[in-house]
Amino acid sequence: MKKFAIPTENGKLCSHFGHCQQFAIINVSDNALTHESYLNPPPHEPGLLPTWLGQQGVTNIIAGGIGQKAIQLFKQQNIEVTVGALAKSPKQLVEDFLANDLVSGANACDH
Repeated sequence: MKKFAIPTENGKLCSHFGHCQQFAIINVSDNALTHESYLNPPPHEPGLLPTWLGQQGVTNIIAGGIGQKAIQLFKQQNIEVTVGALAKSPKQLVEDFLANDLVSGANACDH
């Protein structure tokens, strides 16, 4: 089973990972979406989200932009990060990922 976390703002991918309104959490089993829920993140603090999402059982992140330090911290939690995704609904992003059609590109926070 995979568990995706997607930072959202107004129901779509938020371009800045650490300042999203909510995280969509989508469970996938046998390449099918099995459950979707939303979690409010804790107050933004550098380095906090990788541990927090790891505690939620997240295995994959789909993001528009995310800092390099956060990517390293997610790797330490054995969480795979995909960056540069387009502002789509979380469900569509996960479906694109599963179909190997997820468009990703430049990290919007690569600074």
